[in-house]
Amino acid sequence: MTAVVCLGSISNIKALWESRIQKHQEELKAENGRRGKASVGEISNVWESRIQLSKLKEKVYNEDGRLILRIEKEEWKTLPACLVKLSQLQEWQLHRTGLTAIPTFIANFSNLLVLDLSRNAIRKIPREIGGLTKLRELLLSYNRIAEVPAEISGCESLERLELAVNKDISELPAQLSKLTQLTHMDLSMNQFSTIPKAVMELPALEWLDMGSNKLKTLPQDIDKMQRLHSLWLQRNEISELPDSISRLQNLSTLVLSNNQMRGIPACLQSLESLRFVNFRDNRLELEVSLPPSEEEEDEEERELYGLQFMHAYILQSIHAGHAEK
Repeated sequence: MTAVVCLGSISNIKALWESRIQKHQEELKAENGRRGKASVGEISNVWESRIQLSKLKEKVYNEDGRLILRIEKEEWKTLPACLVKLSQLQEWQLHRTGLTAIPTFIANFSNLLVLDLSRNAIRKIPREIGGLTKLRELLLSYNRIAEVPAEISGCESLERLELAVNKDISELPAQLSKLTQLTHMDLSMNQFSTIPKAVMELPALEWLDMGSNKLKTLPQDIDKMQRLHSLWLQRNEISELPDSISRLQNLSTLVLSNNQMRGIPACLQSLESLRFVNFRDNRLELEVSLPPSEEEEDEEERELYGLQFMHAYILQSIHAGHAEK
């Protein structure tokens, strides 16, 4: 039997295969294009990373054998991941850069001694900061931080902590008391209504600034802070002091200006180490003037110094009390 070939069928089949081949070629071309773009993107990212790293290296200084990254008044809202290649840095000083976050890769900088990120726009302290066991100074004043993580207690070598002018911090984690080396703390211009318990239990604390908060009273057990020598409480709402403050035998500076004090308690005379005290701009009920000084001494300086004024006030208040009886 003779086979009959349908020319229309062959033509249709040929057109179908040509269509499939063309589509396959177009898909291959598109895929190659995507791969090409990806390669270009990867190369671009590599070069950008190298440029950023080069710029950062220009900001690294060797001072007295310490490697310091110092950036002032330049825009670095985020820090690139390539920074981890400079993990031997011992100090960061980044001021007025607009930095919005401390990178989580901060934990890679195990040799860091000082982290100074003051005057930026940081909103959060990452938990990873607890891995910086050698860190001695953490300076985060003038930022937008509202919460301090418990992991900060992992910074076991920390000696100085500054969180001033963040405006929204109102409490601290209990774990903070584990910072046994901490001697200096600045919590001024925040939202504290009392001295946090964790602060009271810091065994080495010597200097505390809680000015410009919302303190109305001081804890009755304030004498726990036996090593404290400077206590700054200016611009609060404190109206009285607990008798226990008289047992802070190392206290040499006490600033209570701009509060609601109506008197000066006699117990302060027991503070034998006290050298500077300031009661300016309180609502003291007695008007006390100091006798003329035999030495050449500026009257304003004497008033600012305040120790003579304090003793004169207490003496006059005792006499006034006896007269009433």
